Amino acid sequence: MNDRPTRVLSGIQPSGTKHLGNYFGAMRQFVALQEEYPGECFFFIADFHALTTLRDAEALRSSVLDLAATYLAVGIDPEKALLFRQSDVPEVCELTWLLSTVTGMGLLERAHSYKDKVNKGITPNVGLFTYPVLMASDILVYDGTLVPVGKDQVQHLEMAQDMATHFNEAFRTEALVRPEWKLSKFPKVPGTDGEKMSTSYGNTIPLFETGKRLKKIVGRVVTDSTPLGEPLNAEDCNVFGLLKLFLDGEAIANVEGWYRTGRRDGEAFGYGHAKQLLAQEIEKHFAPARERRAHLLANPEEVEAVLKRSAERARGVARATIARCKLACGLA
Repeated sequence: MNDRPTRVLSGIQPSGTKHLGNYFGAMRQFVALQEEYPGECFFFIADFHALTTLRDAEALRSSVLDLAATYLAVGIDPEKALLFRQSDVPEVCELTWLLSTVTGMGLLERAHSYKDKVNKGITPNVGLFTYPVLMASDILVYDGTLVPVGKDQVQHLEMAQDMATHFNEAFRTEALVRPEWKLSKFPKVPGTDGEKMSTSYGNTIPLFETGKRLKKIVGRVVTDSTPLGEPLNAEDCNVFGLLKLFLDGEAIANVEGWYRTGRRDGEAFGYGHAKQLLAQEIEKHFAPARERRAHLLANPEEVEAVLKRSAERARGVARATIARCKLACGLA
């Protein structure tokens, strides 16, 4: 089992409008990983997971379509990576049950995400409590070896490792491959309030917003009260922090110079000008993806074809894993 190639695995929740934080935190990394590991990147839309809180069938279907179109638009190539619905591979539920028989209650009770969600007022249910088991199955059923995550998800990966070990030891097998995590390397993406950009904070800048609406959102980015034409502090400026995500070395050096002097081409330069520049860069950067996404949403059959084709290959891998596990358990 140790000679398997690196296989990248990640799931994406179909909830909320995707924003700059999602793109620079995950999407851009996924596009790079498919180039590094062509044919071995499994990206799934976690619609089973969404059912722990979402109770609107049409909203779920719409969110799945929108998310799939978004990932394809920003660069996920179905010739190099798989993009599929979690629910199109029912074997993940079989593995969830097998893992649940060797997973201690204490392990699940220590899950940070469960406690955090309950503390935020979400009504606890069995699905929410066993969420880490399904997440472990999502990884293990595809022999995932490398899982890109943020620091807040490391505990879930540790739990998946534990579950794989418990299963293999309990049934004296090597049926499940131990996954490793890869911490995402990206700068903090500041929201309009200066905190980390997050849908739950209501401080996001949507990827595909444009025109007056985009300018209005960018205009809400918090800055200090330095007067127009006075030197500005780029280091602590949320607008500058966002601009650095879009501009190259020379361009960002020019902007930093405008901040330092409060002048651009002999004219006064202030936060309003920086926000105008940011809105222009966002609109320009995502213009091709915005056009591609609009096409895909208008032609959902193209998206569906990608999801189905990817799911067929993913399910082939999952069936092989389940066959090994059933053999080890005595179910086959």
